[in-house]
Amino acid sequence: MVAHSRNRASRCRPSRLFPLICLSGFVLAALLLPLLRSNIFAQVSPTPNRKINIVLGTKGIQEEEEEEDDEALKNADESLAFHKKLFLPPQNNLSRKLEKTNSLPPLNIDLFPKLAKSHVKIVLYVHNRPHYLRKVVDSLSKVEGIHETLLIVSHDGYFEEMNKIVEGIRFCQVKQIFAPYSPHLFPDSFPGVSPGDCQERDDPSLKHCKGKADQYGNHRSPRIVSLKHHWWWMMNWVWDGMEESKRHTGHIVFIEEDHFIYPNAYRNIQILSSLKQHKCAECLAANLAPSDVTYKGEQTENFIAEKIGNVGYAFNRTVWRKIHSRAREFCAFDDYNWDITMWATVYPSLGVPVYTLRGPRRSAAHFGKCGLHQGNNKGVPCFDNGQETPDIDELDKVPNLKPEWEVIRQEPHGGYQAGFKGWGGWGDDRDHKLCLDFASMYHISSLSHNLSKQTL
Repeated sequence: MVAHSRNRASRCRPSRLFPLICLSGFVLAALLLPLLRSNIFAQVSPTPNRKINIVLGTKGIQEEEEEEDDEALKNADESLAFHKKLFLPPQNNLSRKLEKTNSLPPLNIDLFPKLAKSHVKIVLYVHNRPHYLRKVVDSLSKVEGIHETLLIVSHDGYFEEMNKIVEGIRFCQVKQIFAPYSPHLFPDSFPGVSPGDCQERDDPSLKHCKGKADQYGNHRSPRIVSLKHHWWWMMNWVWDGMEESKRHTGHIVFIEEDHFIYPNAYRNIQILSSLKQHKCAECLAANLAPSDVTYKGEQTENFIAEKIGNVGYAFNRTVWRKIHSRAREFCAFDDYNWDITMWATVYPSLGVPVYTLRGPRRSAAHFGKCGLHQGNNKGVPCFDNGQETPDIDELDKVPNLKPEWEVIRQEPHGGYQAGFKGWGGWGDDRDHKLCLDFASMYHISSLSHNLSKQTL
């Protein structure tokens, strides 16, 4: 570049008639070069990502998909970090290993290399009930359209039999994730049982133990608090940390290991999630089943707007941002149940009545009887073989929702509402802080990554 400039200058020197013209040329080039440079770079710089709006047509459903640009992500990461510094407990080897596993690519990509454009991701969160999980996996294998999507299985702890069941899935892409701070991974330290922890109704001043009791005088039980920790960590990782979903703006549907899934469930949740905004502006979610888990539905030709249930519920990133913004309320409420915490504190704090949209027939059903509340009876684990699963009618095998149906709103919501003080089990400050760390950790890491890129 320098040599080229000298050659141009040498051609000017012999000409004594035009010295001012040569000088003017260099000055003009110096003035124009920055402008030309910026114009060129503007032409080749990346354009903002496109939005694809929701379209409901006779040939199928196209769901809104968009990607947030780096600047928007950076600003969101900074504003959504409730803790600017994390105080996570020290990890053991198993915790670190499982956390690395969470970043591995999904299984079965060779069988299903591409996800459908209109896919709704499915998250199945589980603990350690393999006889239930087998039943759920078998029901999922018969779901129409299941091959189009990604199934994410979130584990609360590591249990080899549960792991093998998931590894045997061949009907869709599947990804396993493990809560890295599950109390079940820490047998002798927080968030498991720490030496010197208060137990049950111990008086710290008399026992010289550590821990803060709940509103009823009971100290934390790792087995119980793991329910709320797992759900909250899973939500934060899936929406904000996991590569396969952190830019997903469409709906994600959440199910549990004791939810039987009907063959039409996937197509129905696609329809509900696409119609939700137009049919029911107050509906933040869509549900595959009524909030009353024993109810089979009205069997009419209407959509139902009611309280958000915990069987097959789906929402998008906009709703997740609303939920995440209430992290302090969620993490401080003295109840170990994530769903009761949502009903009693998070939803009421949004300032408007909150509904979900569902069909008049259920497309998912709760089954079995072994849950946390059954627990152990005199040291004998609760057990049933999960054989009592619902009957499937012909109408449950095909999409059975019609866009032209009207919406019937059911009021009042009933059940747990604002003013309920909670069932307790969530009084220890350490659990509150860990919960808030979950709300911050993936925003802080993303922010750090963006800042590091700026300094390179």
